[in-house]
Order: sequence, then C-alpha cells, then structure tokens
Amino acid sequence: MTALPAVKILAVDDREDNLLSIETILEKEGYTVIKANSGRAALKLLLREHDFSLILMDVQMPQMNGLETATLIYERERLKHIPIIFITAHRYGDDLMFRGFKMGGVDYIHKPIDAALLRFKVSVFVELFQKTNELVIQEEKLKAINQTLESEIAERRLSENRIKLLNQQLINSNAELKATNEELDRFAFVASHDLQEPLRKILLFNDLISQKLGTAEENFIAEYLEKISYSTRRMKMLVNDLLKYSRNTQSTEDFECVDMNTLLNEVITDLEMDIKKTNAVIRIKTLPELLVLPTQIRQLFQNLLSNSIKFSKPDNAPEIDIFSERIPSEPEYLSKNISRNVFHRIYFRDNGIGFDSKYSEDIFTVFKRLHGHHEIEGTGIGLSICKKIVERHRGTIMAESEPGKGATFVVTLPERE
Repeated sequence: MTALPAVKILAVDDREDNLLSIETILEKEGYTVIKANSGRAALKLLLREHDFSLILMDVQMPQMNGLETATLIYERERLKHIPIIFITAHRYGDDLMFRGFKMGGVDYIHKPIDAALLRFKVSVFVELFQKTNELVIQEEKLKAINQTLESEIAERRLSENRIKLLNQQLINSNAELKATNEELDRFAFVASHDLQEPLRKILLFNDLISQKLGTAEENFIAEYLEKISYSTRRMKMLVNDLLKYSRNTQSTEDFECVDMNTLLNEVITDLEMDIKKTNAVIRIKTLPELLVLPTQIRQLFQNLLSNSIKFSKPDNAPEIDIFSERIPSEPEYLSKNISRNVFHRIYFRDNGIGFDSKYSEDIFTVFKRLHGHHEIEGTGIGLSICKKIVERHRGTIMAESEPGKGATFVVTLPERE
C-alpha cells in the first residue's frame, strides 16, 4: 500500500544507525520521518508538533525506556489518538507485551528490522489512522450540521411563537374593534332615536301651545310646559351621560392609593337629598385602601348607589349594605397570564325590585334598559359606565338578582394596579 506524502512518522531510538535505517526504508514510500534519539527528545517534539500519523518507538532506551515514554505521551489528550508501534531486539514474555498493548501500543516489530514487514505494518496503521481521522472530521462536520439544524429549529419555533403572539394580538385587536363598532352602532341608534325622541316631544308640545294660545283652552299650557320641561331634562341627562361615557374612555389620570371609605362617604354626601327623600338606610363595613383613579371610582360608587335608591320598591324604604372581602387572584386573570396577587370584592346589596338573572349581562350594555324611562327615570348608560371604569382598573363587575328580591352588584378590583 502506498501512503500519502503528507504523512509524518516519529521514529524514536537511542541509536543513530537504527534511526537512519528506519528513515531510509520509509522515505522511499513517501513518508516524512522525524527522528528523536531519546524519550525526552520525543516528548519535546510532541509538545511542538502533534500531527504525526504514527510513532515507531524503541523499547530499550537509557534514562527513559519506550514504555515509560509511551505512558507520558498518552497522558496528553491531544496525543492519545497517535498509534505507537514498539521496536525491540528482545523476545518479551506475554506480561510485558500485554503491558505495552494496554498503555496504547498497537503492535511490535523485532530487530533486526525486516524492511518489507516494516513498510507493510506502517502502511496498515497509517491508513487506519487516516480513516479514523476522516471519521472524526466527518463526525465534527455532522455535529456542526446538527448544531446548525438545532439553531434553525429553535429560530423557527421562536418565529412560530412570535407569529402566534401576533395572531393573538390581531384577534384581540379585532375583538376590541368589533366591540368599538358595536358601541358606535349603539351611539348611532341613540343619536337617531333616543336623543331625537325628547326633541320631537318638545316640538310637539311647543306646536300645541302655539295652537292653544288665544283660545279658551289656555289652562292646558301649564301641563304642556311641564311635559316640555320633562323632555328637556331627559335630553340633558342623556347628553351628560354620553359625555361621561366618552370621557371615561380617554381618561389619563394618575392612579392613587385611596381609602375607599373616604370616597364612599363623599358619594353619600352628594346623594344626601335622594337618601332623605326616600328614607334610605345605608350600612357600611370597613372598605380597603386601593390603588385607583379616584374620580372614576367615585363615579362608580355614585352610579351603583343611585341605582339601588332608584330601583327600590314603592312601599319600602331602600336598604343598602356595602361591604368587602379580600381574595386571591381572580381565575379570569390567571387564564390571561396577568399577574395579580391580591384582589378585593366590594358588594352593593339592596332590597329593591330586582330583575331576572337572565339579564345580568345585558344591564351592563350601553343604552340597555330593563324598564321604560316613563316607569323609572334614567338613560341606560350608568351601568355601562361602571363596567368601563372597572375594566380600566383591570377588574370585574357582575350582578346577582331575582325579581322582587333585590340585587347585589359585586365589584372586584386589584389591590395594586
């Protein structure tokens, strides 16, 4: 077998004539032979160069023999892959031969060296070494390719996750847009119907007054004027509530840590006339301190209290209980991966006329009313404002009721926004 010219072989022997003999035999085959006349010299060479394909090592050398030298060579990780053929002038027993193989030697050649046998054994181990190196190089290439593929897969997964996130954001944006469009539709309905209805009545009664002026029926004027006044007041309420609803959407106030008891007492003071008029009884238990938008929470409390007073039974004075409880994170927030540690539920419970539980969601829809405005005065915007305020605070609002058995509104707010 013919070796490649680039193959380097290290020959180690304390006798110069033996080194010259090995060099002469192997150089004819195109090998590059590097010579060392002792074990120490071989180790020095291997510290500088480690690209040898094979080491030919004399066993019997002064100071450091071939087996000792081989042991020191194989202690270095970079040199463990180089095969060693031991050259000896003696016939060793099996124990010594086994020791040589155990430390990493691959074969023995006996002196005097047979040139043909040396060439043959060297070519076999050089070819084996080269193929092993090729396998190592191929393995490294495969590892690099595998690492590249893993990186590409990781990037692809990251891209897929980003796409999923973007899709979810798009879905959420579409849902918000749909909700906004629905609100705009309801605004359009109000603009075309509810807001125009008081105006139509004002015009109607104004025409009737004009017709009655100068006739014997002038006694009806006071009645018509009262109806005009009622329609005007209702128109004013609608416009004011619409403005509140719109401003709530665009509010940029800073959140503050506020005692809910203080806000509630301010609301009760504002509603003092309605409370006295209806003989309402309001019982309050200590409420928590929360991080909120004070103006909006004050409006929330006012709307809920006004509702409880407004929807009381005709023959019963309103009784309203307000209390709270501290709870862990709300399940609906956990499902959205929103971190919340502590929540507080604030209850508004009354003894009013109540409503059918099947309407517990509808009542928070803007302009949705369960009673005609002739029965109970209002615009149908108050509870939708409450819902928007609570959502602005990352909370929830719900209602529980039965006809004739009062209603309970439950507001859940995080302790810290």
